[in-house]
Amino acid sequence: MELMIAAELKLLALAGIIGLVQLIWAAAAAQPQRGLEWNIGPRDEPRPLSGMAGRLERAFANYRETFPIFAAAVVCAYLSGKAGTTLSLWGSVLYVAGRALYVPLYAFGVKGVRSLVWFVALIGILMVLAAVFL
Repeated sequence: MELMIAAELKLLALAGIIGLVQLIWAAAAAQPQRGLEWNIGPRDEPRPLSGMAGRLERAFANYRETFPIFAAAVVCAYLSGKAGTTLSLWGSVLYVAGRALYVPLYAFGVKGVRSLVWFVALIGILMVLAAVFL
């Protein structure tokens, strides 16, 4: 017997992978600016980042703000039997696609479009939440 996993749960896992990629990319970009001694030390003194490293750090902070809300919305949709509905499925797709596009747009300093893509990801979260209540 094969277990069927809801598409929204697979998209949630994909969003987790996006987060890991962001974490690694941000850490790799920060290393040259902060140095090995700071990274392996207690990090008592903050060392602000500039350029792409700073943008990647801020993009990852933004991910950490939105991902828990998306995860909670997907779990609620799944547990309430609303996974697979148009709102839940397409909302999950919008969030994941938006987050995947947001990181490189932010990293390379693309203005305007980055904010629009962030908004698309937010709409995705709202769609999944709406599916729970409709």
